[in-house]
Formats: sequence, C-alpha cells, structure tokens
Amino acid sequence: MTDEHDALGLLEEIAADFGAEPDVVLGTMFRNPGLRTGDKIFAFLGHGGELIVKLPEDGVRRHLDAGTAERVTMGKRTMREWIALPAQENDAATLTLWRNAARDAHDYVAALARGDA
Repeated sequence: MTDEHDALGLLEEIAADFGAEPDVVLGTMFRNPGLRTGDKIFAFLGHGGELIVKLPEDGVRRHLDAGTAERVTMGKRTMREWIALPAQENDAATLTLWRNAARDAHDYVAALARGDA
C-alpha cells in the first residue's frame, strides 16, 4: 500500500504532468500538499495518504460505482463534489487512478472558474 511519503511522491509526479500549465501550483491546502489552478484547489492529499479531488456529480458517481473512491465528509457535512481515492494495490495502479482523476478535477475546476461548467 501507499504510505504518506509515497503518496507525496505520487502527487509530485502528477504535479509534473501540469508543468506546461502556468496556473497550476503544488502547495499546501488544508495543511496537506495539493494542487490548485489559480486560487481554486482541485486535488490534495488526505491525512491518510489518499488523494482527494473535486469532480462533477457524474465523475463522483463513476468512481463511487467503480469502488475506487469514497465520499468525503468534513465535520458532519458530506461534500457533494469531493471524493477520496485510496491507494490501490501498487504505486503504478495508484498513479494511474490518481493521474486521471487529477486531470478530470483540474479540467472541472478550471471550467468552473471560466464559467463553463
């Protein structure tokens, strides 16, 4: 399984995927490492080393139905557009899942910022 140290390494690899996009920054969100586009967070590591992403409802449903994600609860509130993607059976599988989800999350949040979504 992926521990928090490995999770950070995977997040750094994903951040490198956005290297050509000047608005994407790797930084700290909610006291954890994460990615933002402009001033909007689209992905960050949870305290348990899972990747948490913001997706539209159809993307959330797709991951929930596939069993690759869980809903995120902050306090007593279940977040409608945020899901947690736990580590998979190995780092390669985790990276593939996280990379695709991060790209989808970036595209969604960027569209929201432009008013397209």
